[in-house]
Amino acid sequence: MELAVEVKNLVKRYKELVALDHFNLAIREGEIFGLLGPNGSGKTTTINCILALLSYDKGEIKIFGKPMKPTSYDIKKDIGVVMQNVAVFDELNVFENIDYFCGLYIKDKNKRREYIDEAIEFVGLKEYIKFKPKKLSGGLLRRLNIACGIAHKPKLIFFDEPTVAVDPQSRNKILEGIEQLNRDGATIIYTSHYMEEVEQICTKIAIMDKGKNIAMGTKEELKQMIKNTESITVEVLGLNEQNLKDIHTLPHAYNVGYNDCRLSVHFSGGKHNVVRLLDYFQSKDISFGSVYSQQPTLNDVFLEITGKELRD
Repeated sequence: MELAVEVKNLVKRYKELVALDHFNLAIREGEIFGLLGPNGSGKTTTINCILALLSYDKGEIKIFGKPMKPTSYDIKKDIGVVMQNVAVFDELNVFENIDYFCGLYIKDKNKRREYIDEAIEFVGLKEYIKFKPKKLSGGLLRRLNIACGIAHKPKLIFFDEPTVAVDPQSRNKILEGIEQLNRDGATIIYTSHYMEEVEQICTKIAIMDKGKNIAMGTKEELKQMIKNTESITVEVLGLNEQNLKDIHTLPHAYNVGYNDCRLSVHFSGGKHNVVRLLDYFQSKDISFGSVYSQQPTLNDVFLEITGKELRD
């Protein structure tokens, strides 16, 4: 597959602050690419540089193999942007908003009308075409925002937190829509703080921190980068200090906790950790209740790689 986006050695400074520190990124055509990072990691700066909305000090950016510049209008017509803050006109109704944004790229009226109708059908706003934004719910407003960003059928689409503050039904509708756009041929760049969304739809993921790309791969590849490979929780009464020491010596166990009759054990490998743990209980004639085994999530990966401290 050809590269849809290629970023090489990107450097962006704000006086003494280095927002992007020789940042590199390669996104292939046809991917749903998740771009993650804590607050202040450089995600927004990266996107603005890729879109040529922000100048940078050093580096190279190519879109579909062509250098991206502020005047690269031939490239920009193939890009769609759906930002976190809804950007529509309050004085225009649903149809008029989509018509305006689509008209920035599609001048042929018949073709534009066809594209608008398809976008309205795609986001499920057919019953609301005469509604103005203030009469729409949060979920419907988000869907209007998406329709305005994708009506001109772009080949590369940026989604920045598209499901913030929407109900579960609208969120599912939005995620299903993004996957359909990808099946229809669009390359997607997706940012979100909802890790389960990224894990659900993204084919490849990059984690940024302090202006650098610190980890990249599929969700399976990222999970292999961290220490925790399995967490086991058991409801069990009356464990003593010696029991906990014994459990800590089980193969691959590296963290053991016991609180309110719940034992938690983290493992850094191994295929039979539950069996070994239950064998230990049986050997000591220890009764136990429910047993839960959980594989690491993308959230576990994110926290281990970027750290758990709060970011402003």
